[in-house]
Amino acid sequence: MKLIILSAALLGVFLAPILASNNVNVKNQGNRGGNSHQSVSIDDKKQVVNVDSNNGWHSWNSVWDYASGYVATRIFSKKACIVAPLNKEIMPDVTVLPKAIKEKQKTGAQAPPDKQLTYTVSRNKITDLSTYGKNIENLCRGVPTYLAHEVKAPSFVYYSGSCFRANLLCLLGISYCGETFEN
Repeated sequence: MKLIILSAALLGVFLAPILASNNVNVKNQGNRGGNSHQSVSIDDKKQVVNVDSNNGWHSWNSVWDYASGYVATRIFSKKACIVAPLNKEIMPDVTVLPKAIKEKQKTGAQAPPDKQLTYTVSRNKITDLSTYGKNIENLCRGVPTYLAHEVKAPSFVYYSGSCFRANLLCLLGISYCGETFEN
């Protein structure tokens, strides 16, 4: 029995790089002088992008599920998860994302993001994550999860509270704003 488990584990270790479509790792100096590290995994067949941003207390993980039409971001400092509709007009398509990331790496990822999305986060918790697909359900399971809606024309008059920013290199900046982020 142990031999079967060991064989399956080793097979998984060796097959994982073959089955993953694209993986991109980026180390960059943060705007505040701190070090951060982002890794992006792209599965073309499942139409899913997973972004891990490791920056100490400001770390987050995001899943862009093009098949379900939703994006979710788990914010570790807030112990919360945010689910929002995926804006396919602004978010890079899963098929062109690897090329766009590689181009940004060549030119340097120090500029502000090319595109911005702003979401307002609802106060109401989501009770049934299955509606948003398995990938998002797995990411957000076990933490309070809130639905967010895109703000088409963000303004300080509309919301002047706190926001959490999750930037994917300089390709896309996402801001989640709402009472969830008040201290």
